[in-house]
Amino acid sequence: MMVSFEKIKSDGNLREIIKAAFDADFPVDGGWGYDKASATIIEHSDLPMTQVEHTIASMRTHLEMNMTLDEDLRYGGINLNEVKREAVQDSAHKYHKVTYEITAIKEKEYNAFVDEYKEGYGKSGFDLSEYFARRKAATLHRKEIYWFELEGDAANA
Repeated sequence: MMVSFEKIKSDGNLREIIKAAFDADFPVDGGWGYDKASATIIEHSDLPMTQVEHTIASMRTHLEMNMTLDEDLRYGGINLNEVKREAVQDSAHKYHKVTYEITAIKEKEYNAFVDEYKEGYGKSGFDLSEYFARRKAATLHRKEIYWFELEGDAANA
């Protein structure tokens, strides 16, 4: 079953959206990085670029899969792992095109798995391999590309 998620709009206020939703201040502009034209512009960073990019990609993913959805449609246990990275240069700009594998479980199911683990772990009769097999079967996998444009100090990092 293919599950799709609505693209998040930034309306030119990416920095403010991140501040409001995550109480974090990132020196960013542009869009949410769905393609080169809407790349997230990273102006500078004191942190390693891969860490900044992963954090911003995680924010977009949490907005897509949880924060903007009705309660019954939300996902929890959302994780991103980088699987591919390309440096792309055009005449005036430097980009990172990063592919992440995203895993998540429906939020209500995820919370039930967490509770079951807390209650059952270490007790006789709790089948850990069966538990993880059910959890694995409930996990959604998707691959998404995120575009980042590097400016100023970030382009030289």
